[in-house]
Amino acid sequence: MNRRKPTYFRNSLDLRDKVQVKVLRKRLKLSDEEFAEIVRKSGNSIPAIIKEATASSTAELPTEAATLIVPA
Repeated sequence: MNRRKPTYFRNSLDLRDKVQVKVLRKRLKLSDEEFAEIVRKSGNSIPAIIKEATASSTAELPTEAATLIVPA
């Protein structure tokens, strides 16, 4: 009864593992719906998910806040 060990990849998210999904979603401070849409767009690659989450969070900034961030 030799069972094969599960192989874990450092750069990919196992969507069947609830703990991995919950930890990454909480770290990125996303709702379930936002996280699901980002994973649907970018796939299960953790760097791609982070890149898409940061891009979507900066796109949601109001224009006044964006102009305040720009150094003079």
